[in-house]
Amino acid sequence: MSGIVAQNSGRHTGLVKASSGGGGVWNLIETLTASSSATLSFTSGIDSTYVEYVFKFIDIHPATDVENFLFQVDTGTNTSYNQTMTTTQFNAQHDEADTSTALGYNGSGDQAQGSAFQVLLERCGNDNDSCLTGFLHIFDPSNTTFVKHFLATTQGEQTAESRQFFTAGYVNTTTALTRVQFKMSSGNIDSGSISLFGIT
Repeated sequence: MSGIVAQNSGRHTGLVKASSGGGGVWNLIETLTASSSATLSFTSGIDSTYVEYVFKFIDIHPATDVENFLFQVDTGTNTSYNQTMTTTQFNAQHDEADTSTALGYNGSGDQAQGSAFQVLLERCGNDNDSCLTGFLHIFDPSNTTFVKHFLATTQGEQTAESRQFFTAGYVNTTTALTRVQFKMSSGNIDSGSISLFGIT
């Protein structure tokens, strides 16, 4: 046992920081900031340095209303962003008036050996105060033995409704992944930022 859990075993006075050797450190690699951007592409920094990479989405605001937030990956110096994925997704939603709720599997958000951009959040709003946030974790992208697993949690607002999406799957390749691209299903990413972290 290591990190915060180990450092706090038997303590009753609150959390203390993990030891320097405990792991779990987030190392910022790069931040991309959107400004009416068709895509945000991370083309470096994803290598064998870390076995887990996390993309953090902050205040992503689409230029076009009711569009989906998407991602895809690629290998080497390729820029086709069409790697084969098998994915699954469910979502929860609740409106401000407390008149509409839902929780369930989202069949329109999955792929079965598909090569399309994967949906991370559906129907993003573009009202002045609307945005989306969340995380995408990709595990061991440089491994050349196994497929590449990922999972994501996103949260957004659209027409006065809170929408949270949970997405997971794998990229069906044993080739090292080196590039990740984000975009909307139509229109630009008007503003917001995506930061890439390597986790030790």
